[in-house]
Amino acid sequence: MFTAVIAASAILTRFLPVAVVPYSLQSLLVFLAGGVLNRRTAALSILAYILLGLVGIPVFASPPYGGPGYFLMPSFGFLLGFILTAWIVSFCLERWGNSLMAHILSVIAGIAAMYLIGLPYLFIILKFYLGQAVDVGYIIKIGLIPFIGLDLIKASIAAFISYQVRKNLNWS
Repeated sequence: MFTAVIAASAILTRFLPVAVVPYSLQSLLVFLAGGVLNRRTAALSILAYILLGLVGIPVFASPPYGGPGYFLMPSFGFLLGFILTAWIVSFCLERWGNSLMAHILSVIAGIAAMYLIGLPYLFIILKFYLGQAVDVGYIIKIGLIPFIGLDLIKASIAAFISYQVRKNLNWS
């Protein structure tokens, strides 16, 4: 289900202006996957989404929308980061239990994982594959600053929703 919903959310993003790293609801859904699924299932649902796109199904947010060449897109590192993000959110909740604070801290850890993979990948593709003269400051300017505030809001929403889901289903 999360694989399909993430794909659908990426398709909706196509109506926004094209950017190096597109705005999307995908991270919200990745946080939710980690918040309500076990770590293996959460990570596999994101991996399935990425594999669907890499085999050519047009499920990604920016052109060319799919295919093996998407691996060389500057934003692809964030998609790879989603796998670790979902896994970390779920892993943290398995360790910390089902409190609202545990959910908040787990999605913050997930954000860190997403940027830990996404930003270096962005740098490597822009600098070494596309040959652009970029530095770390520029990568932070285009890959972190425009997105971190919105990601924190999405993480807060996901933390609250996943906490309520687990609470209502009596998950620990």
